Amino acid sequence: MDVLEMARNVSELLDREAIRECMFRYCRGIDRQDETALRSAYWPDATDRHGPYEGSATGFIDWALEKLRTQGERSVHNIANLSITLRGTQAAVETYFMALQRDRDAQGSAREVFLAGRYVDRFEKRGEEWRIAQRTVVYDWVRPLGSPEGTEAERFGPRQPVGGVKGDDPLYALLAAVERKGSQDRVA
Repeated sequence: MDVLEMARNVSELLDREAIRECMFRYCRGIDRQDETALRSAYWPDATDRHGPYEGSATGFIDWALEKLRTQGERSVHNIANLSITLRGTQAAVETYFMALQRDRDAQGSAREVFLAGRYVDRFEKRGEEWRIAQRTVVYDWVRPLGSPEGTEAERFGPRQPVGGVKGDDPLYALLAAVERKGSQDRVA
């Protein structure tokens, strides 16, 4: 392998890793209701076809965050099987997902649902950054799980801490501590 081919391979690996990291930011953003992380996954002019929502990604984020703040209680998205086809500054990306979501119905009763499907995304690289330019969510499996019984304290028992939204989730304390330590290391 010559130096030029090795450089192309390294560049492709970096592009693939940037796309994966973008998908991870999306999951954190939606699960933790972290608006900054969520918006950083999409280009400002991106579009999203996401269940009952179809329109701009900015509109989707606004719609989803409002729905999560008023009706949502908890969600966990797991992604796997990322298939990335790179073509210059564009990429076709298919990412399988499984999600557990708990929200409230119109009467205020808690309900849970299991979702499985695929994010079918067109990514674009602008400058040195990859983000979603167009998303279609394909639902391969939707299964209502019913209403949870008991309080969270009863369901979770000694399994603490329980995940929360941005500010209430232990991840953000860790990120702040690492940032402080990194700042101290840079000064020293």
